[in-house]
Amino acid sequence: MSLLVQKYGGTSVGTIERIKQVAEKVCRAKRAGSEIVVVVSAMAGETNRLVSLAHEISEIPDEREKDVLLASGEQVSVALLSLALKELGQPARSFLGHQVRIETDSAYGRARIRNIDSTKIVESLKNGEVVVIAGFQGVDEDDNITTLGRGGSDTSAVALAAFLNADACEIYTDVEGVFTTDPAICPEARKLARVSYDEMIELASTGAKVLEIRSVEFAKKFSVPVHVRSTFTNVEGTWVVKEEESMDDVLVSGVSYDQNEAKITLQRVPDRPGLAAQIFSPIAAAHIIVDMIIQNASEDGTTDLTFTVPKADYKKALAIVEKAAAAVKSKGVKVDTDIAKISVVGVGMRTHAGVAAKMFEVLAREGINIEMISTSEIKISVVIDAKYTELAVRVLHDAFIGKRENV
Repeated sequence: MSLLVQKYGGTSVGTIERIKQVAEKVCRAKRAGSEIVVVVSAMAGETNRLVSLAHEISEIPDEREKDVLLASGEQVSVALLSLALKELGQPARSFLGHQVRIETDSAYGRARIRNIDSTKIVESLKNGEVVVIAGFQGVDEDDNITTLGRGGSDTSAVALAAFLNADACEIYTDVEGVFTTDPAICPEARKLARVSYDEMIELASTGAKVLEIRSVEFAKKFSVPVHVRSTFTNVEGTWVVKEEESMDDVLVSGVSYDQNEAKITLQRVPDRPGLAAQIFSPIAAAHIIVDMIIQNASEDGTTDLTFTVPKADYKKALAIVEKAAAAVKSKGVKVDTDIAKISVVGVGMRTHAGVAAKMFEVLAREGINIEMISTSEIKISVVIDAKYTELAVRVLHDAFIGKRENV
């Protein structure tokens, strides 16, 4: 009997009616002969509501207590789905993160999974039950409740699939798969039939919201096939799999964008060894992810150091940087939250030249100024003014992908 891990996001379980529909979908999969482990998110809007409550109490809430609060959203979802399954005659059992012991580190709000004890899950499956597990949450070695960050239920699901050696992990969401770009911005966007782990990691890291990046990293590490598909249709979605030879034929697989970053600049800092360590070490200690970095040296022996961080963390990062600025004798600190990161991604870029030049030419024709540039083997990212986001996405998609049918 095959083992499937299915994950349903907040929109999929956003109402009682939708929870009942999910229960019926799970039952169909069970009747088809699979053992099923289901991971669910909090109901749509619930996590935002809980975050809002926390900030009504404190501008910067204690991270441990905030995780205790946010983890409650998934507790509601797993209980309701289990009840719905039982109403359909399907035995089910719900578990919270600490009950199956999804063990994480202690980085509250962005914890990373270290181990999963599958004992209770296996016992429940042997009893013919559908196992319903709260996504997004875990527990550290001191039994403190932790959460995995936004999109963490994807990570929970893929990690469970890896630890259980599942045949596949199905990620059910409100879209039919992974598209070449956001269809809401570009009507010419096309659904990808298959995409490699590396491409999906780059797309996720540059703003594509279909999958959380750590879930794809887990999938790649443990070779878990991931099927991204819609909760509300039965059509085939997008498979995220190992790289296949035919994927090299496609120069650019997707164009992504991210408007959730902020740019911080330390101005006129003395250009000397150890500067970067003084700035970025305390930021790293605060578990703040730094994305793009640019250092511009001047003839007078000073440099401007610019980097981007998640917009949700920029106030915390700014407080750290302002303390460090005095120590390194910076002439000032600037912040810009009105930026967007635009990226083109494709494994075909490994064997084709000229992608960067073409990208810059396309943006220049539209009068879009590039503020920062970052590259990897299969990705080129630029930071631009946020007001040009939609235009940049459309013209780049047209230039690199056009009206190609599903790929």
